[in-house]
Amino acid sequence: MSTLGASTPSAASGGGPFGKIARWITAMPHPTCVCEVAPTYVAAARWNSAQGSLGGYGVEPLPAGTIQPSPVDPNVVNAENYRGTVSRLLRQIPNRPPSIALLLPDEVVRVFILSFDTFPRKADEAAPLLRLRLKKSVPFDVEDTTLSWMKQPGRAGNVEVIAALARKEIVREYEQAFEAEGAAPGVVLSSSLAGLPLLESQGATLMVRMSGATLATVIVRSDSLCVFRTTNMSASAETVDPQGVLEEIFPSVAYFQDTWGVGIDRVRVAGFADRTDAFRAAIAHEMKCPVESLGEGTLHTLPGDARTLMNQGLEPLVGWMMNGAS
Repeated sequence: MSTLGASTPSAASGGGPFGKIARWITAMPHPTCVCEVAPTYVAAARWNSAQGSLGGYGVEPLPAGTIQPSPVDPNVVNAENYRGTVSRLLRQIPNRPPSIALLLPDEVVRVFILSFDTFPRKADEAAPLLRLRLKKSVPFDVEDTTLSWMKQPGRAGNVEVIAALARKEIVREYEQAFEAEGAAPGVVLSSSLAGLPLLESQGATLMVRMSGATLATVIVRSDSLCVFRTTNMSASAETVDPQGVLEEIFPSVAYFQDTWGVGIDRVRVAGFADRTDAFRAAIAHEMKCPVESLGEGTLHTLPGDARTLMNQGLEPLVGWMMNGAS
């Protein structure tokens, strides 16, 4: 069984990227090959760890209806289509190592930011405490989940814990097709979390990302993950109404402003494809702050070939590289 990870920030300074995704206390591995499963495609990239350069990548479209992301119900609707697409994808990656990182749709991995006065150091004490706390917050049995967590400094001297959990059965649905091709997922995390290193660390940054019909609203400030919310929209990025997106992100922005007492300094958008400019304009008009594509402020720090993936909307694969794939 792979290690479930959720990305959280480590120390960062200045206006550069949002740190690196810190290692989970469970010593999350960092394979150089990373694969993403999205509602409409599967993609993979192999990074040369020494140079941080791209050793190869591939993208394969998924036939419509092959998977239906859900935190509760079976996700792989057409197993034959899914296995075949994964097989074609992995044949495009030369010199692929046996261990991979697997990025799943945001709907599969539930992420929570929890506050504690004190938090156990030992995993065998922390896990039951987290499951008890999350018992009424998820629509499934918390005992039947893969759980991982990491601490970050709280706002008032307390301890904040970022916890990620997903149903074991659902994670296995995604893993098995890769394992059949000799690719063993050593770590699993959600795709939007993998993209966090592309965010600037200075001030407060709002990320608005669409994947299929799922909207991820994420706010980071300095070295803290402040908000992580996913919403099932009525349509995908090709047809979703910009006003509908604004109505979904406003509660998160209001919560952040009320809680931290500061505003949003910038917005980064992803997943809107040919409609990116329209969404940038709509969000900028309402938020009154700069709105750019995800990674816009950090492109100068990336190897040139990473931009190839950014231009194709494969930001999570680049985020994993910035996480220190090794």
